[in-house]
Amino acid sequence: MKRIQLLISLLLFLSAPVRADVMLLIHGYLGDANSWEKSGINDELAKKGWARAGMFRGSPQGPVLYVTDYKDAKNLVYVATLPSQAPVMVQADVLKNIIDIIQQKHPDEKLILVGHSAGGVVARMALVHHQPKNIKALITIASPHLGTGRADQALDITANHGPFNMVKSFVGGSDYNALKHSRGLMIDLRRPEPGNMLYWLNNQLHPDIAYSSIIRLNNNGATGDYYVPGYSQNMNNVPALQGRSSTFTTPTSHFLVRQDADTIIDIINRIND
Repeated sequence: MKRIQLLISLLLFLSAPVRADVMLLIHGYLGDANSWEKSGINDELAKKGWARAGMFRGSPQGPVLYVTDYKDAKNLVYVATLPSQAPVMVQADVLKNIIDIIQQKHPDEKLILVGHSAGGVVARMALVHHQPKNIKALITIASPHLGTGRADQALDITANHGPFNMVKSFVGGSDYNALKHSRGLMIDLRRPEPGNMLYWLNNQLHPDIAYSSIIRLNNNGATGDYYVPGYSQNMNNVPALQGRSSTFTTPTSHFLVRQDADTIIDIINRIND
């Protein structure tokens, strides 16, 4: 009798559909699709069975997908380049188009979004404003969900001060010019106050999916990093998401590191269990 039950269990296991996931990695401010390559994250994901499936680049006609031959891999990773200096809503609109293309290619799979820094806020905006279907989870890394004082500093630095702007442009060079062209985004990343973007976003109904916050840890043991304070990186502090996000602390700086791949995989395994 026990052998029969064991055989039945084995047959059910073998006949069950293989669990597969599709992941989309979303870079932060001044990043691009290669941010995940340069950090070593894609290499680590590939070692753990997550194949590179394709890369999205912008074009006048919209996002263009360059496909990789991932053969019979079950778990797939896409990366995308967004207009990272643009306001959050503009980036979220582009991201929605990318999500649509991925879901057309994988209609039976749910999508996991992973956003670094401002990319996590962009992903939340896409989820709230566009309400895409078949999303399994949102994982954010060092994202300013409750804003950052660095945005205010950037706005002060690039404020119009007449002829002095020419001096700042010369001294600051490309970094100053990048900030100047990012003023719309910096306004969006200011701390939530009635009437601004983050206040609106943080009080909207969010989809019923899994949420996870990867929070950086300073050398002194406090959460947060040079660019985004710890409380802002925690989605549980978003009024609409209180108590809904799992949290993971990682002792490193604001920028992507190879070890982030291990944390991402750990989170996905917990969600799938």
